[in-house]
Amino acid sequence: MARQHVTTEINGDTYEVLCEVDQTLLDVLRDELNMTGTKEGCGTGDCGACSVMLNDRLVCSCLVLAAEADGAKVETIEGMAPHEGLHPLQQKFLEHAALQCGICTPGFLVAAKALLDKNPNPTETEVRYWLAGNLCRCTGYDKIIRAVMDAAEELRAS
Repeated sequence: MARQHVTTEINGDTYEVLCEVDQTLLDVLRDELNMTGTKEGCGTGDCGACSVMLNDRLVCSCLVLAAEADGAKVETIEGMAPHEGLHPLQQKFLEHAALQCGICTPGFLVAAKALLDKNPNPTETEVRYWLAGNLCRCTGYDKIIRAVMDAAEELRAS
């Protein structure tokens, strides 16, 4: 099978990888670059567990070919926290017990950060709408919504 050379910026660092032309961005992140924070839930773009930012756009990495990321800027869950400590969203997820098994958590966090970067003062309805593409089978959604709303308030205050 043909292979393609891909150069992309991931979380501020440049990476080069030789990948199969049909290999997804999710597979390259996890299998080639050992960035296992991004999870595969469904493989069909229905659950949001594999959410990443691609050129400042929220995408399901299971639906993006790695070749499409050539020359692009990718942000994953690994790039969310500062070098020391946690991002306020991560801290609020812990404080509100907004996670259980952890499969969906990285996708929710990336999606929530994308929302708060775009709209630092969302309503609860806006948060629920924005996160509608992310599914959780363990915790339900109320704790997740409360964590995002609390993080938004903290980020606005800082």
